[in-house]
Amino acid sequence: MAEENVSATLTVAVPAARVFAVLADPTTHSAIDGTGWVQEAADQAPLTEVGQIFRMGMYHADHPDGDYRVVNKVQVLDPPRAIGWLPGTEKGDGHLDFGGWIWRYDLASLGPSETEVTLTYDWSAVPRFIREYLQFPPFGPEHLTNSLHHLAELAAPTV
Repeated sequence: MAEENVSATLTVAVPAARVFAVLADPTTHSAIDGTGWVQEAADQAPLTEVGQIFRMGMYHADHPDGDYRVVNKVQVLDPPRAIGWLPGTEKGDGHLDFGGWIWRYDLASLGPSETEVTLTYDWSAVPRFIREYLQFPPFGPEHLTNSLHHLAELAAPTV
């Protein structure tokens, strides 16, 4: 694959501020995820600043442990326009190691109650030695679209 990122876009009938609030809440991430890999939020505080760390429980059948934990570092935070984070791992000594890929959501308000949401997964900064044992992207093309539809459902006003 020549491109080093994939993205999908969906217009939702929800104000940008509401969509952003859902994305900034780590407890919603498992419900947004289109792969089923993201489990519970270990750190449940809302995402409020660049550099903030939050951890998520994960599950993947091909992971050596099945269940594992990922540590994320907020890389982009521009309410209500953009939010993104770098996934990584936490070593036993507390050292954080990020692989170079990023999840990013860009929100464009199309009016008071409509938002265009673009989800991008970018692995352009992944070093060669990681690419030797991990395939990018590690999911099918439907994942991003599924995630955006889940986000739209979560952000929709309740009646």
